[in-house]
Amino acid sequence: MSTALKNLSSYNIDDVPSGENSIFGIVVSEWNSEITNSLLKGAVETLKLNNVEEKDIYIKFVPGCYELPFGASKLLEKKKFDAVICLGCVIQGETRHFDFISDAVANGIMQVSLKKEIPVIFGVLTTNTLEQAIDRSGGKHGNKGIEAAIAALKMASL
Repeated sequence: MSTALKNLSSYNIDDVPSGENSIFGIVVSEWNSEITNSLLKGAVETLKLNNVEEKDIYIKFVPGCYELPFGASKLLEKKKFDAVICLGCVIQGETRHFDFISDAVANGIMQVSLKKEIPVIFGVLTTNTLEQAIDRSGGKHGNKGIEAAIAALKMASL
């Protein structure tokens, strides 16, 4: 988790396995698109920096975070991927909707990964405010998209 004390988006490129000859899928929520597009940019740039060719990065959009697990599952039915990254952003509101969505998405992504036996990475921000989301999607706390791409590269190399 990125906090004021630690920015996990900083990494030593020598500690990350090469993504050469690997294929990655990215499923992106359209909800909070100003945030999710920044996460996507960070993930794609990181994959490319680590030797993944652009032609080997498949991007699909879904309406919201709740649809991320289904999107990942459908993507995995269409092609052999080394890992799939799910990117989204849920911001706390005045109701418990945040709790239900966050829990369902986290569990759904985990279930897809276990069922398909392919790493499906949880790159979903669950923040209290829009400011926190901005800080974690390219702002002062880094970019969760970068972190998700690093996790995908590491898991794909297992």
